[in-house]
Amino acid sequence: MNEGTVIREICSAGSSTAAFTVEPVGAVLWTSAQVDTTRTIVATGVTDRVDAGPGAAPQRERTGRHAPPQCRQPVPVPAPGARGALTTAMPTPLTQQLAARIVDHIREERLPRGARLVERALAEQLRVSRSPVRSALKLLADDGVVEPSASGGYEVRQVGEQLTPSVPDEVDDDVYFRIAGDRLDGKLPYKVTESALARRYDLAPGQLSRLLRRITAEGWIERLPGYGWEFRPALTSLRSYEDSYRFRLAIEPAAILEPGFVLDRDAVEEAKSTQQRLVDGEIWSVSGATLFDLNSHFHATVMECSHNTFFIDGLKRVDTLRRLIEYRRSLTREHAIVRCREHVELAALLLSGDREDAAAFMRRHLSAPSGEKTREP
Repeated sequence: MNEGTVIREICSAGSSTAAFTVEPVGAVLWTSAQVDTTRTIVATGVTDRVDAGPGAAPQRERTGRHAPPQCRQPVPVPAPGARGALTTAMPTPLTQQLAARIVDHIREERLPRGARLVERALAEQLRVSRSPVRSALKLLADDGVVEPSASGGYEVRQVGEQLTPSVPDEVDDDVYFRIAGDRLDGKLPYKVTESALARRYDLAPGQLSRLLRRITAEGWIERLPGYGWEFRPALTSLRSYEDSYRFRLAIEPAAILEPGFVLDRDAVEEAKSTQQRLVDGEIWSVSGATLFDLNSHFHATVMECSHNTFFIDGLKRVDTLRRLIEYRRSLTREHAIVRCREHVELAALLLSGDREDAAAFMRRHLSAPSGEKTREP
């Protein structure tokens, strides 16, 4: 089977059996309602044909871009070097904060329904790059606050009393860090209920909902089926924290030298601009969570250019695991600003096309904070 061939897996409705057939790319994108699932997988040179069971064949098959509502969409797995990943984008604290500030902007300016929201103007007003503004607008679109405009971008959908504050305030931030600290110190059980959290931290229902949405978005808690919440694994020991940096030292410089590395110039320039603003003074006013987010976003942007799905997914998982301990072992702002300057320099090397030097610089960049942060206090 040639690279780019599609394996079509047909799962019978109500059955766990499946049959796999080989088809040219794009030949079959969905099947009739009698088929429970159809998935397309781009092969990478595999030559096997698999029959996992007889499976009931569909009576009818169709081609086309859109599946009927009763059939699940096929899940394409990109060929090597293609964009796309196994990772799933989740709103970060920065995205949520920007979304809330855009809501405040709509309210304070009394923008009417249909008013166009210009991405570049919002980025300048909020003093961030366009990339996180774009993510914030998409989040607001998912919530129905804004909607896609016919002329491109987004426009206001909800106005006046329809708008509700969706932002963590300073009280929320204080409680957020208390929860993070208690989780890190083992003072909270793995499984918790909303009522237990509300009692422990004296939270109103709205506050608790905001905090749980934020923590869920960051990936360190998830709702249990039916009832309650469960904290996900996190790095809590100094040894595991050291290991996370050794893992990053192994994959991040290597990612820059990947054969499939293609620089996303716009994304790197935006990330560089954000880091420059931190260097220029914003680092002294942002919260620890936001600084973690901005710096993680910079490294993730570089990693995305590698187009190596496993490197990208690995970094994302490590960032989720290290978030809590990072709050406690983060550098002072005097030291952190040095790392932001290094981000600017690293981006400049990438933009100049000097990948060898950029990879060597990445190794030095990761080695320094690794030593600083993993020393015993």
